[in-house]
Amino acid sequence: MKQSENWRPVKLPEALAVLIIMLAIMGTGVIKFGLSPQTPVMVVIALVILWARIRGAAWDDIHGGIIDGIKTGIIPIFIFLLIGALISVWIAAGIIPSMMVFGFNLISAQWFVPSVFLVCAIIGTSIGSAFTIISTIGIALFGIGTTMGINPALIAGAIISGAIFGDKTSPLSDSTNLASAIAESDLFSHIRNLIWSTIPAFIVSLVLYTFLGMGAATSSHLDKIQTTLAVLHQNFTITWWAALPLILMLVCALRKVPAIATLLMNIGLAIVMIFIENPRTPISKIATMIESGFVAKTGNAGVDQLLSRGGIAAMMGTVSLILLTLALGGLLMQFNLIQTAMVPLAKRLNGTGTTVTAAILAGIGVNIFVGEQYLSVILPGKAFKKTFNDQGLANLALSRVLEDGGTVINYLIPWGVAGAFAANTLGVSTLAYLPFCFFSLLSPIFSIISGFTGWGLKRQTPVTNASETVQ
Repeated sequence: MKQSENWRPVKLPEALAVLIIMLAIMGTGVIKFGLSPQTPVMVVIALVILWARIRGAAWDDIHGGIIDGIKTGIIPIFIFLLIGALISVWIAAGIIPSMMVFGFNLISAQWFVPSVFLVCAIIGTSIGSAFTIISTIGIALFGIGTTMGINPALIAGAIISGAIFGDKTSPLSDSTNLASAIAESDLFSHIRNLIWSTIPAFIVSLVLYTFLGMGAATSSHLDKIQTTLAVLHQNFTITWWAALPLILMLVCALRKVPAIATLLMNIGLAIVMIFIENPRTPISKIATMIESGFVAKTGNAGVDQLLSRGGIAAMMGTVSLILLTLALGGLLMQFNLIQTAMVPLAKRLNGTGTTVTAAILAGIGVNIFVGEQYLSVILPGKAFKKTFNDQGLANLALSRVLEDGGTVINYLIPWGVAGAFAANTLGVSTLAYLPFCFFSLLSPIFSIISGFTGWGLKRQTPVTNASETVQ
């Protein structure tokens, strides 16, 4: 949008000062005072608007920035609402309870935590959506783990890490396709090139989950597990037919059916299963469930707490935070604060190690200041592409860095779109599961190591018959 005539271009020192003050306010509010992210983000929005008005910004520019920022999140917000509805009908249809029962019988308590990581990673790679994994299989595994007496933050970290790995390495993933497209690299070459940071991060994460998971489930919880199994059998239909929605989800992913259509079909299938189980179920009851969530009334307080969740209303806290965060991101973009801080840095870099590190830090910074996963890939990608090319690095090197510094980090930001969603869905705060989300923490570290050592760092290869580089 065109700026008003009174607007003066922002210089680097001013941009950095504004961003640092923003970070201090949000970090202090969330970390020190334990506030929900909404209030600190709203305070920062007010201060950015005040700063912009003092510098001569017109209200049309401010409103335009907010609108442009929110527009990027309309589809994810709608998906979150559908996921809220999906969770409630999946519980009512016995799908999540069935997954819990089968999980209790199939997964050893001793190996539960690494098994959670592996299951979410494998199925996530097939589906290509971390959000879907967390909100379906993740909820069932979380219920199993907490019943075993395992630290909820550790379980959440394993679920989220596995889901991110699957999302990152799947050709069906939106974020993986975006990173490849922004860097102008071949999608499948990009996925193969991810192994240099992804596989080490995966292996170390698996070792850590195995070590921490040993002894996490104690024998004192065996009676609780048996009680939970009995309660689930008494109050829900436990059947292998509960796998049908998962199969439908996998088929939709393989056929590249959009997320909205996939979720709507799964909601419809779950409702049909509810009517098959109890044809006299009132439509009003299902509508209330979709709107307000499923309320378990088994008589067992632990099971009721685990399975009373879902519904559109339950997602509104996450939606409100996402709207505020996207509005803030739109303002930062509108007044060129992010671009002003990033582009000069990219131009001054020398050496592949420092370039890779700076690009990763830029992705992390966008996640912190904007809270939007896609922008954490797009902005650094545009800012650093010329620098990577000037240093002889291939587009594949950039696309991997965009994933390692952008895509995986958003789940660690309390006011980030992915972080807020995961925390709300699993009922564990972002700061609580952050130390256990090993895959997200390790991916940028191994990418930086690759930048300094040159291991797996793709370089441009000149060809004799064209000016383009072979990736």
